[in-house]
Amino acid sequence: MLPTMRNVLKLCTGLLLPVAVLTSGGCGNKEKYPGPLSPDEALKSLQVVEGLKVELFAAEPLVTDPVTMEFDEDGNCYVVVMSDYPDKPAPGKEKGHIRVLRDTNGDGKADTAIVFADKLSEGTSILPWKGGLLVTAAPEILYLKDTTGDFVADTREVLFSGFFKDNPETQITNLRFGVDNWIYANNRGQDGNITFRDKPDAKPLSVKGADFRFRLDRGLFEPETGPGQFGQALDDYRNRFVTENSIHIQQIMMPWRYTHRHTHLPSARAIRNISDHEPIMFQESATPYWRAERTKRRNAEFQEKKLKRVEYERGHFTGASGGTFYNGDALPAEFYGNIFTGEVAGNLVHRDILMSSKDSVHFTAKRADAETKREFIYSKDSWFRPVNFTTGPDGYLYILDYYRQHIETPVSIPDDLKADMDFYEGSDKGRIYRVMPANGTYKNVSPKLSKTSSDSLVQLFAHPNQWYAQQAHRLLVERQDKSVIPALKLMLGNADPRARLHALYVLEALDALDVSIVKKALADSSANVQEHAAILAEAYPACLPDLAALVKNSPAKLTMQVTLSLGQFNNNQVQHAFVQALARYGDNKYMQMAVLSSEAGSAPVMLDLLLKNSVGKDTLKIGNDFIHDLSYIIGSRNDAKQVAQYFGLLEHESMQINNRQSFAVKGLLGGMERSVGSSPALKAALKAFRPKLKNVTSQTVAELKTLVSTTK
Repeated sequence: MLPTMRNVLKLCTGLLLPVAVLTSGGCGNKEKYPGPLSPDEALKSLQVVEGLKVELFAAEPLVTDPVTMEFDEDGNCYVVVMSDYPDKPAPGKEKGHIRVLRDTNGDGKADTAIVFADKLSEGTSILPWKGGLLVTAAPEILYLKDTTGDFVADTREVLFSGFFKDNPETQITNLRFGVDNWIYANNRGQDGNITFRDKPDAKPLSVKGADFRFRLDRGLFEPETGPGQFGQALDDYRNRFVTENSIHIQQIMMPWRYTHRHTHLPSARAIRNISDHEPIMFQESATPYWRAERTKRRNAEFQEKKLKRVEYERGHFTGASGGTFYNGDALPAEFYGNIFTGEVAGNLVHRDILMSSKDSVHFTAKRADAETKREFIYSKDSWFRPVNFTTGPDGYLYILDYYRQHIETPVSIPDDLKADMDFYEGSDKGRIYRVMPANGTYKNVSPKLSKTSSDSLVQLFAHPNQWYAQQAHRLLVERQDKSVIPALKLMLGNADPRARLHALYVLEALDALDVSIVKKALADSSANVQEHAAILAEAYPACLPDLAALVKNSPAKLTMQVTLSLGQFNNNQVQHAFVQALARYGDNKYMQMAVLSSEAGSAPVMLDLLLKNSVGKDTLKIGNDFIHDLSYIIGSRNDAKQVAQYFGLLEHESMQINNRQSFAVKGLLGGMERSVGSSPALKAALKAFRPKLKNVTSQTVAELKTLVSTTK
């Protein structure tokens, strides 16, 4: 539906015209639940860490119920308003919409609001694209555009459809443009069969158990590893972190396209909680009456049923939201690269510092020294609901405050407690804050990048506020202007590895990569650039020797990506490289998965090479879990040739050490059971074998051979 109104709110003229009456019912039970603070009072209630301050950018009536805010390439500020939460609106009755907030006098405060698009059903995120906006609004991803210059969308297209739509807390959301030219979105693993407007003949894509990514410049769309909920942070090198209600920061360890190269992995889960302080948060606001009462009842029930469970009414993450990577330059340098997450139930903003080490394949999220007993921002105002964040073209961090009396979904609250609660109390309110240095004054900027030449955009790749680099990168992908290729090649020599990576991927988008460029990137001084060079090398078989050489002494994270990329090939050189990778990091489950996710790394010859490498001595550095999972995959494939080859390896002397043979047989049987399912012979053999697995012998191996012959 196209917008039917052109509603402009102007604070400077005194015309305060709310878009719609968004409240329903009364003011709730004021004895149990406190009322709201004015915008100025709420601002004073925010306690930020030393050295910073918080300013008000916008408040009601200019903005209400904000959930996402993005600045386009010209610095125009778009905000998604989600006023229908927590209910699903009837068709044609949607109150959700997108507003353009404008600061017409440059004082750092919005003074005008224009309704860009109205009647938006459950819009949750936006991303600028080709002069318009991509919008997640389950069950669709839309494209809205203003073609007349009045900041009101006059075209509306459905790009993707088929996403889950029955719960606003678990729908498609969090659009993010990655440095690799893909657009990423969280899907919370919900089932859906996705169709794409530009590929009408393509088979609908299942995204069950996955998140989602797509490329509009190439017409590609596919599942992505997850699942993430509301909050997705992509860092400068496209490391991906997602938020979930009770787990505030998780890292995606490897993409879906690798973990689903074959269907036989015992587990394809590739997401990790990287917090070293989970699940504690430091809440200063009072516990709401309903939560205290519900927790009391639940704990009484647990005790009555003698369950070893405890529910906490406060002090633990339960409403984490909007994890965002800060890449601006207006805050002190120590804040660059931090991830900020709201805790809407605790009325606070949490900050994580990402730490890495040479021998770790993942980051560790730590508290700052000054925040070991407090949060980055907290408030005693129980209406403070920081749901999301963004970095502006001015380099500051912006916080979106949904500002509601209640934010919990009603389905989780007992009926008698809901009787005193109005879930729309505060739906006529909303605040957006700007975080800046305590001694600083606001500096207005006007980027206007849409009119900037392509060559000049390339020069922004090393900008200290990477907002400019991201916008420039996206614009160059959109324009497909090949005259910029010489400037991009020159940028490959820039001192900033972020700039080199932007140049590398814009060249990829322009089909201007070649073997020499990729080989040079594989030898880059930055391991982050080398990781992406490994991905790009997958398209160039001539790079295989350079790729394989990287497993010898690269840091763990780079070694894992090289291992994943090598898995796109299938030859002896690849398998020997896998042996080297496992010799260095074979005790890491993600490195094991990287090897096993490929055909070359999950064949019997892989175990054969590992055993030959340990003849006469026990030098296998791989754990029994690797032996189990490799065996499981071989059993699941149930290929007669592979199984026959595998049997000969079970009796190797190194398999008699550390109970390896037992784990091998367990894995093989588990995989075969998955493969042949209800075979009576297999079930009977499993029942007979399991008691013997503590001390597996060659007799058991012989029985296993008989078993296989009976199940064929």
